[in-house]
Amino acid sequence: MKSFKRYVLLAVIFSSVHSVRASVTHYSIPEEMKEGSVVANLATDLSLDVKSLGKRKMRLDLIANKKYLDVNKETGELYVVEKIDREYLCTQTFTVCYLKMEVILENPLRIFNIELEILDINDNAPQFRRDAIHLDISESTPTGERFSLSNAVDPDVGSNLVKTYHLSESQQFTIEVQTGRDGSKFADLILKQTLDREKQPVHNLILTAVDGGKPARSGTASVIVHVLDTNDNPPIFGQSVYNVKIMENSPIGSLVIDLNATDLDEGSNSDITYSYSLYTSEKTQETFNLNPATGEITVKGVLNYEDFRIYDMEVIAADKGASSLTGQCTIKILVEDMNDNHPEISIKSFQSPVTENIELDTVIAVVSVSDKDSGDNGIVDLYIPDNMPFKLRESSDNYYELVVSEPLDREKVPEYDITFTVTDRGSPPLSDNETMTLELLDVNDNVPQFPQSFYTIRVMENNAPGALLSSLTAFDPDLHENQYLVYFIIEKEIANTSMSMLFSINPENGNLYALKTFDYEIEKEFLFHIEARDSGSPPLSSNVTVHIIIVDQNDNAPVIVSPWRAHGSVVEEKIPRSTDKGSLIAKVIALDTDSVHNSRITYQFLQVTDATLFSLDQYNGEIRTMRMFSYRDPRHQRLVVVAKDNGEPALSATVTIKLTTMETAVKAYSDMTEEPLEYDIFSDINLYLVIGLGSVSFLLLITILVTIVIKCQKPKPSKAAPPSRNSVISERNSTIADSTLVSNDAYWYSLFLAETRKGKLVVRQPLPKGSRYIVSSIPRGTGLTDTSDSAASTLQVGIQCSPLQ
Repeated sequence: MKSFKRYVLLAVIFSSVHSVRASVTHYSIPEEMKEGSVVANLATDLSLDVKSLGKRKMRLDLIANKKYLDVNKETGELYVVEKIDREYLCTQTFTVCYLKMEVILENPLRIFNIELEILDINDNAPQFRRDAIHLDISESTPTGERFSLSNAVDPDVGSNLVKTYHLSESQQFTIEVQTGRDGSKFADLILKQTLDREKQPVHNLILTAVDGGKPARSGTASVIVHVLDTNDNPPIFGQSVYNVKIMENSPIGSLVIDLNATDLDEGSNSDITYSYSLYTSEKTQETFNLNPATGEITVKGVLNYEDFRIYDMEVIAADKGASSLTGQCTIKILVEDMNDNHPEISIKSFQSPVTENIELDTVIAVVSVSDKDSGDNGIVDLYIPDNMPFKLRESSDNYYELVVSEPLDREKVPEYDITFTVTDRGSPPLSDNETMTLELLDVNDNVPQFPQSFYTIRVMENNAPGALLSSLTAFDPDLHENQYLVYFIIEKEIANTSMSMLFSINPENGNLYALKTFDYEIEKEFLFHIEARDSGSPPLSSNVTVHIIIVDQNDNAPVIVSPWRAHGSVVEEKIPRSTDKGSLIAKVIALDTDSVHNSRITYQFLQVTDATLFSLDQYNGEIRTMRMFSYRDPRHQRLVVVAKDNGEPALSATVTIKLTTMETAVKAYSDMTEEPLEYDIFSDINLYLVIGLGSVSFLLLITILVTIVIKCQKPKPSKAAPPSRNSVISERNSTIADSTLVSNDAYWYSLFLAETRKGKLVVRQPLPKGSRYIVSSIPRGTGLTDTSDSAASTLQVGIQCSPLQ
């Protein structure tokens, strides 16, 4: 029952809807309107109450794939939701494009039919199906010929369709616009001037299609016209006549000329073949070969200037076009004479060997030259190398003499390879040469030569007799007997001794030998000459100076000459016990007869009783006291001194000195000592020692006298105060005018005085016990103290001491 009612209702509704859709409302808008643009007010146009649109659920049913439009329920306006493209919406080419829709209202239900016409705007430019249009047109095509071109397409309609075409400027082409049955426009290309491929093989044109819109739009396409070749150009040679020169005897296959004809056509129309014309002789065709493909003419037979000098030929060049075209040229070949005969040399006489002292301008050889050619090719010149001591002298036509121009020296150049070169004046010149060897004979013209003019030979003393000292070899650049040398010593006597007694030389090889053992202490050097003499006739000789230096060995031990003592005995000395510190006790002197280096002597104690009492200078051998004797020191002191030289290994000698200290002066004890053994007091060593000691003593005496004179030149001292028996009497801060010390002798002293708390005068060197001295020249107010006080400040004053009256 319900379903029936539904169908009835639907039928009623359908019936009412059909009555409502009887009228259609028509609108028209241009395509591409902006979104939100109002098309019309449906409420006004359809006489609807705007206020009831919402209640009646007004909606728009668009018969399309997209929702391009919609209705504003508040105002009833129909507006654009999405841009409408007429060409997209109406794909078929129709004159009118409609967009149909329905406006539906409920309560009561009403449906309004709306037709919206989409008007075309010129929004599309004409387009060609292809961007480039290629045409092939033969250059022989007559003018006025038409060629169809692709037309342009414009999706717009009406006046916006393609209206006309334009062609870029061209002298050969133009276009004519045609209208098709459907009203479309297309263009034909028309040839208005004959084409020439050789001038312009390709024509590039621009075809432009313009529509009727406002503003008008356009599209372009390239029209490329390829001009097809026709055989309308004959082959052309570069010259109509060719003159070619070629030398006779040119080898077979030599290129004479390379013909190159050109054809402006292309393809087979430009392919050229070459051939002889009928006017070319058989002799020429047998002598020269023509390559039909390349046009090269090469030598085919022998060319002889004397047989045939000029060849004439005519060559034809033909292309391979359908109707072949030809061109031709004339070639004249001139055969030139060639310098094909070499000059010749003939040696008429040649003198070899010759002596090296041959005279200048002497003829060595006679040479003749010849050439079978004529003209410049037959004129010849003869040469020898420039760096030779010879020259050529022309004696007659084509005859030359070889003469000596510079002195010859076999030792520099033993032989000469003389090359005679003959050259003609042809082009290119031909030459020939002949080499002869000239040998030089030796003459004795060179003296023997030593590598050095002076030889220094060092020989160690104590050498073995017969020892080889050196090899003195001379050189003689001569040959054979002129080169054989003999060596000998030029006699020279030294101290009645001949050099041949001391040295010998091997006469064959120059080895120098010593005949005796040398002693440096006796013989230190020798100077003599050695001569080298060749065996030539007459013989030549030279000499060299030989300096023999005897080199010292450390073969002599030092000899102690002071203090003197008999062999193996002990030296005894007596000295006062009051000897001051630094006093000279003894001086050891040793001599060594070796050289300076080996004879440099140093001294040192080997044994000493008290090492704190004596000192020994290692260079001059002086023995001095290091302090004053004390009561604890023994009276007898034993000193053993060794004198050592500087040799390798070192040699030495020793001396023993026994010292005896005495309280008082000891009188001469010459009568108490034993008489020494016989000794040669006038030996060389003792004589040197006496001279040396005398010189030293004289200088010491002069020094003492000068010192005494200087110290005595001072003001006269004031009257002395009463003498004091004590050596040191003073109180702190007291003044000292004069002090009295008593002794039997007068001395000079240099004392160091200081002022300290104790106020004492101290003599730094001990004085003999019981001695008394007068001390003067002490500044007043000077405080004196013991020098052992480390805090004391010292000053040096001169004190004059003299015996007490």
